[in-house]
Amino acid sequence: MNRTFAKLDQLPESFDALNALHTLRPIRDQTDLENARQLVDALAVLRVRNQDEEDYLETLSTLIEKYEAEQNAVDTSDLMPLEVLRYLMEGHDMSASDLGRLLGNRELGAAILRGDRQLSKTHIQILSKHFAVSSDLFLAKK
Repeated sequence: MNRTFAKLDQLPESFDALNALHTLRPIRDQTDLENARQLVDALAVLRVRNQDEEDYLETLSTLIEKYEAEQNAVDTSDLMPLEVLRYLMEGHDMSASDLGRLLGNRELGAAILRGDRQLSKTHIQILSKHFAVSSDLFLAKK
């Protein structure tokens, strides 16, 4: 059942009352997601929120993010590290030279992409930070 939280002046101000209006629990489907988003939108536009409203909004936002991450998860278990690297480089419009410069040696990028050099732990740390992804993506699959 989809709810509408259109009247901002009728939103409760305490954490317990907000929780009674929309119980904080894992989001399981699109209806739960839509209800949670509507309440987040209603709370987010309040110019001044008290601490209970801030805490509730943060918790509900975390539940939404978790659900969306689970629904939009991409299975990368069958991808090889070089495939992942090439994909990320393409998305960031990076050349082999750009990769080398990022890793500290301009020629290193081409050598890695050719398979002549392996990624070191330091390279993996730099890449995961630069692309904001898990370092696991760059580890060789068994």
